[in-house]
Amino acid sequence: MIEEGSKSSKSMVEKRQLFMEMRAQNFDVIRLSTYRTACKLRFVQKRCNLHLVDVWNMIEAFRDNGLSTLDHNAEINVSRLETILSSIFYQLNKRLPTTHQINVEQSIGLLLNFIVATYDSEGHGKLTVFAMKAMLATMCGGKILDKLRYIFSQISDSNGVMVYAKFDQFLREVLKLPTAVFEGPSFGYTEHSVRTCFPQQKKILLNTFLDVLMADPPPQYLVWLPLMHRLANVENVFHPVECSYCRSESMMGFRYRCQQCHGYQLCQSCFWRGHASGPHSNQHQMKEHSSWKSPAKKLSHAISKSLGCMPIGEPPHPVFPEAAERPQDLAHTTSTLESPSRLDEEHRLIARYAARLAAEASNSTQRQLIAELENKNREILQEIQRLRLEHEQASQPTPEKAQQNPTLLAELRLLRHRKDELERRMSALQESRRELMVQLEGLMRLLKDEEQKQASQTGSSPHSSPSHSASCTMPMPIRSTSAGSTPTHTPQDCLAGVGDDVLDAFSQGVPRNLRNDLLVAADSITNTMSSLVKELHSVDDGLEDEEENMRNGREKVSSLKHPGKRQSTPSF
Repeated sequence: MIEEGSKSSKSMVEKRQLFMEMRAQNFDVIRLSTYRTACKLRFVQKRCNLHLVDVWNMIEAFRDNGLSTLDHNAEINVSRLETILSSIFYQLNKRLPTTHQINVEQSIGLLLNFIVATYDSEGHGKLTVFAMKAMLATMCGGKILDKLRYIFSQISDSNGVMVYAKFDQFLREVLKLPTAVFEGPSFGYTEHSVRTCFPQQKKILLNTFLDVLMADPPPQYLVWLPLMHRLANVENVFHPVECSYCRSESMMGFRYRCQQCHGYQLCQSCFWRGHASGPHSNQHQMKEHSSWKSPAKKLSHAISKSLGCMPIGEPPHPVFPEAAERPQDLAHTTSTLESPSRLDEEHRLIARYAARLAAEASNSTQRQLIAELENKNREILQEIQRLRLEHEQASQPTPEKAQQNPTLLAELRLLRHRKDELERRMSALQESRRELMVQLEGLMRLLKDEEQKQASQTGSSPHSSPSHSASCTMPMPIRSTSAGSTPTHTPQDCLAGVGDDVLDAFSQGVPRNLRNDLLVAADSITNTMSSLVKELHSVDDGLEDEEENMRNGREKVSSLKHPGKRQSTPSF
């Protein structure tokens, strides 16, 4: 019981949804009932997506659902009406591009509830075929001329003459639309409606019917119908004129110009609500404009009229032949199937419908394939974007996680500074060793030259001391290991920085026991070289320790960058 009650309450909410949304638009503030009715019916038309269905598509839907063979007074139930609406909207979605598809189920529900509320207010669950045709043909999209031609084909006889009884029936059904939007007192049906539209009882053909219903102004009972079409045409029209009341410079839709107040113009919102300012009054005659013409165009238009280059009064519609071709109606095909030409016509009609259905099935398959390809393309693009983000994250130049540990960064900078300092010290020591070896080589050459000079003097003088000669020819135990070239500087330059004994040995004019002094210098250089070698060994040990510390620091950075994953130590 509770479940059934909830279903019924939900159904009542769905039935009232369209009317609740219409009331939320606040159309009742519009002063004139004609504009109020046209705005409400235009809202219903757009909310149910009927403005997307052309009148010719609606006629085709009638034929496809077998309504052309039924009598106008035949009744159909709500379930068949729902089937007809389903075919109309599903065919509409096939014609629309995939980016502009409509919600079919919602459109069917809203329109079905509106039709039932309009034409089955007593709840019988049935309505006539003619009522459904009149309502859908009036509320669908398309040109008003095409709609009136179709309506005339439904209310005229085989000779193309309007039947007053059928027109009266049409007025009964179509005037239920203003009543459904709570505008019945202004446009409700009365017994005098037909005589108001056609005051003289005479033969009404198609052209006369169009002249009356498309006149300016049209019959009072149907004045909202052409206005609803004009509303649809001016929804996106812009007028570069300032409203004299609200001072808005973006005037959209209709524009109204006072015929008495010079230059006084109102936007449609101010005019509909009856706003006025200054000397202007609501009693003044206003002219409705649905487009904007520049002063230059107005001048050329007036000149063309005055010169007779264009007709002063254009007809509201083209003139059709008296025996106009009526839309194809299959209501009487059963009595004329014996004719061979009629049979051929039926075969051609069936073949055309079969070809159309095949084309629609092919288009449906193509649309489904296109939709699948579009979905696959979107998935590929998402995968590409994901891979690109992963690549950018993996190719970061510095480990972001390591930046969160300032102590580790300071330790790394200190290790790098210590490494650079040790490398500079190592380079300086190597340069000093090279210079000492060059100096030693120079000293040895000087020693050899002096020994040769003393040997030559000994050979020429018999009083030379043998011990002194022997001591001068004693071989030198030190050999140069330097690969450098022989220096060309003086002996004093070669001895710079070697030791005090060597400097004393060469500072006097006559050398005192040169061999001993040179040996002392050689011993000094040897000691210096030993100390250099020891210091180099200590530097190498320090470098190894520093490299070990740097390797440990790099392993810490790697562990922060890739937890749980061991990587090779990068080179600095």
